[in-house]
Amino acid sequence: MSSVQANQADRSVDQLSAKNFRRLSAFVSSYSGIKMPAGKQTMLEGRLRRRLRATGFDSLDAYCTYLFESGGIETEVVALIDAVTTNKTDFFREPKHFEYLRSHVLPGLVRSGRTSLRLWSAACSVGAEPYTMAMVLADFAEHSRPLDYFILATDLSTDVLTAARKGVYHANMLAPVPADYMQRFVKRSNDPRSDLVRISPALRSKVGFARMNFMDDTYPVGEPMDIIFCRNVLIYFDKATQAKVLTRLCDCLAPGGHLLIGHSESITGFNLPVRTVANTIFQKV
Repeated sequence: MSSVQANQADRSVDQLSAKNFRRLSAFVSSYSGIKMPAGKQTMLEGRLRRRLRATGFDSLDAYCTYLFESGGIETEVVALIDAVTTNKTDFFREPKHFEYLRSHVLPGLVRSGRTSLRLWSAACSVGAEPYTMAMVLADFAEHSRPLDYFILATDLSTDVLTAARKGVYHANMLAPVPADYMQRFVKRSNDPRSDLVRISPALRSKVGFARMNFMDDTYPVGEPMDIIFCRNVLIYFDKATQAKVLTRLCDCLAPGGHLLIGHSESITGFNLPVRTVANTIFQKV
């Protein structure tokens, strides 16, 4: 085999056929709601190469044959979805949301006589969002009014949920966390050479993690939520899916409760039982 032929063979191993990209795209979209247009083929191929190493298949097309023709999709679906989902996250991401939570939402709830709150981080990734929420709640409860709370944190990816439960991060990831919060809510390693830190046990105890798929017909979150964060997720869905997800989120929201979405997202054009109270912050009516 010539070097040109060898290079072509290597590329075919690393690339999806048009048929298999269509099959994968359709499955990912139907299962998770995530749009997978043709422009994401290279990204999808890169994400799935780790599954080749884990499963032992010698090409992406062979992997797809296993998924769609040999019944492998049933056992592989969680790992497949873990591989293709995007999990961008930061502590205090879009900080104006947390400022509004502290200055408006929580004082309003306390004035109404509430002493216990339920919150939901509905796409928690590795935990930065729910732990940020917990820091703000804990600080408010300490300095303003005693307040009990619990945060449900969900995601589709089992990989990120495993990381989130541990609450261990590289210190530079917590750079946006205020210094006094770092002192109170974050534990440094006893090893001075380590750059790892861990969320304090007291704060971790306020957050419970679970796997949830936005494509499910109902969201089993228990009693209605007072506050729901669902940020920077809707952008991956088409309009019809956005409408279904937003409607179900509102169904889970208590009357007067607040829904927060990402700054790049919008609910314009959707018939939802909410009113706008601030940029990308809505209250159920």
